Amino acid sequence: MKILMINVVCGIRSTGRICTDLATALEAQGHDVKIAYGRENVPDNYQKYAVRIGSDLDVKLHALKARLFDGCGWGSVKATKKFIDWIIDYNPDVIHLHNIHGYYINIGLLFNYLKICNKKIIWTLHDSWAFTGHSAYCDVVGCERWKNGCYKCPNKKIYPKSLIDRSKVNWLKKKELLTNIQNFMIITPSEWLANLVKKSFLYNYETIVIHNGIDTSQFCYSPSDVRNRLQISDTQCMLLGVSTSWDEMKGLSDYFKLANLLGEEYQIVLVGLTKSQINGLPHNIIGIERTNSVKELAELYSACDIFLNLSYCENYPTVNLEALACGATVITYNVGGSSETVRNVDNGYTIDRGDINAVKNLLIESKNLIASQKLSAVDLRLIDKKECVSKYLYYINEYSLT
Repeated sequence: MKILMINVVCGIRSTGRICTDLATALEAQGHDVKIAYGRENVPDNYQKYAVRIGSDLDVKLHALKARLFDGCGWGSVKATKKFIDWIIDYNPDVIHLHNIHGYYINIGLLFNYLKICNKKIIWTLHDSWAFTGHSAYCDVVGCERWKNGCYKCPNKKIYPKSLIDRSKVNWLKKKELLTNIQNFMIITPSEWLANLVKKSFLYNYETIVIHNGIDTSQFCYSPSDVRNRLQISDTQCMLLGVSTSWDEMKGLSDYFKLANLLGEEYQIVLVGLTKSQINGLPHNIIGIERTNSVKELAELYSACDIFLNLSYCENYPTVNLEALACGATVITYNVGGSSETVRNVDNGYTIDRGDINAVKNLLIESKNLIASQKLSAVDLRLIDKKECVSKYLYYINEYSLT
């Protein structure tokens, strides 16, 4: 059987690693697998799966269209036509979509093809972009206009940023484009997102939940000299935040506020910042640039005492799982599916979004937050990618036979 996956990246970051984890497992079962991607580099060990859609120039032109005309998803015409020709030649049995926003593919051309291709189609949603007129993160402001029709998007200045608002037109176009597709099913990594899908114009499709997993053989307690290199003493409590990019949506200013509320016995470390962001950090926060090294991330998770996820919107954040697997205690805002990542562990806590004082009080008053024991094998099985992959394999294999 031939399986084609489509995602913005391949082999890096959470969605890219999900794709390559699946590809590796499917290949082991004897299937032929390709991953079509839109941007950034592919690790050498995954090049055999990778098929590039368009070029860096295509991405830049698409991004410009999105910024000027609220046209995310409506650019990359030439690149998408060429890619569809490639799909027809490859002739997959199953087409598995992941993140199709990110300025690399034209959804109009793509879904017009999917409606007539007579293939089995699976779409794993990693955010709310599919059923909104603009925003990938409608939950950040609690917006529910997408239920009946978007207009005057309150997230216009948040990815995908736009100078004008075409959310009403975009929503209508998506509704017409993404409904009434045969042999189509949806997977979400969280119960939270599945519930949103059921309230959207996608409600008629079969929707199942498969929680994301991580590689617990790599994300595990990994002793290192990280604390020494960062000049964090053994008496200080190291608070870690990790993101592929940082902005207000990721709660960046909340880490600043928290740093000002805590004493010198705490040290906040943020990973994934740009050089300019690092240069602008307050003196009481340590900044590290983004890394795709799992080893480096595991060492950082293992070195910290508490992992803080102060993001204002999340689907099912794998950073929480990675930190837990490395033995850290996790404090996360109760947004999206974040609470689902910590509900089966003793060293996970949820706080109302934006309640910095509650975070501070939890840190100060509960000295036993720092995990003295690592997760049990049973707990690790709940978050290991093997569980996630096995469920995907079941549905891909069963779905292809129906």
